[in-house]
Amino acid sequence: MPVPMVQFNNVRKQYGAHIVLSDLSFSVSPGEKLALIGASGSGKTTILRILMTLEKIEGGSVSIDGSPLWSPEMASLSPRQRRAQLHGMRKNVGMVFQQFNLFPHMTVLRNVTLAPILTQDLSEAAATALAMELLEKVGMAHKAKALPSELSGGQKQRAAIARALALKPKVMLFDEVTSALDPELVEEVLNVMRQLAVETDMTMLLVTHEMTFARDFADRVLFLDGGRIIEEGPPQDIFCNPQEERTKQFLRKIVAAGLSI
Repeated sequence: MPVPMVQFNNVRKQYGAHIVLSDLSFSVSPGEKLALIGASGSGKTTILRILMTLEKIEGGSVSIDGSPLWSPEMASLSPRQRRAQLHGMRKNVGMVFQQFNLFPHMTVLRNVTLAPILTQDLSEAAATALAMELLEKVGMAHKAKALPSELSGGQKQRAAIARALALKPKVMLFDEVTSALDPELVEEVLNVMRQLAVETDMTMLLVTHEMTFARDFADRVLFLDGGRIIEEGPPQDIFCNPQEERTKQFLRKIVAAGLSI
């Protein structure tokens, strides 16, 4: 069996008395496309933030490609060792956020080249060549010299995808990447993600309320509620023949809201 690209073992995350993730365990195979669905507050985005080292955990362990990201053994490391370990691990993970998070004072091209130059010692010329290749892939090469303020929401998100790809991560995380977009701009971003899913072997984790897209994009779907996995399986099973009553309730609410699945 191949080593899982992502592994959560009995992970607990809480804020004070509020438990966000409760002894959560799951794995993601290399190249797998995993959709995380569930109501707001179910723990979906917290999973991504833990993988990006933006959140610590209170118990359990997390690994990426067999190497520990969070584990009880980390307590024995000095702060300097821990920072170095996290810095090394973060190179394996790229994330596209809800609100784009582009540097407003930098051109699209500079937004994409900055991290490879700073963290991978790429020359300016090599980073620029890579950035232009990625901007071409997401349909943004013609906007390389533009500032984020000159872009539509869909263009900002496509630039953000190119920026995340520039570090050549093993794992790509997408956190509600269309939720801040006007409806007519959603499809252009989803099309880029569909293209990436088909053309690359990257492992991808997707948090979304776009159920139709999750059904078409994912190899497997996890439905979370209250920090626990209630049901998991192929998209066809989860969306067309859910077994758990809580999953059925969630999907009924989606349909009642006028959204397709």
